[in-house]
Amino acid sequence: MADLSTFPITRQYPAAHPDRLQLYSFPTPNGVKAAIMLEEIGLPYEVHLVDIMQNQTWTPDYLALNPNGKIPAILDPDGPGGRPLALWESGAILIYLAEKTGQLLPTDPIARYETIQWVFWQMAAVGPMVGQLGFFHKFAGKDYDDKRPRDRFAAETKRLLGVLEGRLADRDFVMGDEFTIADIALIGWVRAVPDFYGAGALVDWGALQAVPAWVERCQARPAVARGLNIPARP
Repeated sequence: MADLSTFPITRQYPAAHPDRLQLYSFPTPNGVKAAIMLEEIGLPYEVHLVDIMQNQTWTPDYLALNPNGKIPAILDPDGPGGRPLALWESGAILIYLAEKTGQLLPTDPIARYETIQWVFWQMAAVGPMVGQLGFFHKFAGKDYDDKRPRDRFAAETKRLLGVLEGRLADRDFVMGDEFTIADIALIGWVRAVPDFYGAGALVDWGALQAVPAWVERCQARPAVARGLNIPARP
């Protein structure tokens, strides 16, 4: 069994099952990616709630795991070559777990890189734009008198949803018939636009057809439904 005691994070969040993969997360659109992935692939894991509302990602122990101070992060006692691996950034976690288990990432080289391409699109475009829209529409930014920032992020989110609408026009999932890490990367953020952020009207959500249908298909998967609520909010 791997010795995880050398990782400072285990002081803040002791592992009851050190032989299992350790997940440190909070149920945000980024955080649920790792939980959905772990539920889909069936890899045993232990979850630790990192309460971002209490700034728990900024403790020295957590920063030793992720110097960027964000969730999610994982600690796999059975990493490459049997050595423990600490990993952060949700996109990297998705790719790592897909390759570790041989699931949810096509083996065909062209399809593999196309899938990764859509994961990176979420990381570079959808996540940052939707997150800013949420800030300026729902959170502290909503009180700003100048609505130009909100409108700028709403317009860009609408454009990005249009890209996804086109991609899904003739397919069930981002890569076709098969559910992949591209869908996992996107589902938390896309569903948050009308639901959590209440910004459907700003992005003309009602004009979309393929995207809402895709959201329903993803949420109908038992692993996705479970992962969207892992870890449970305090």
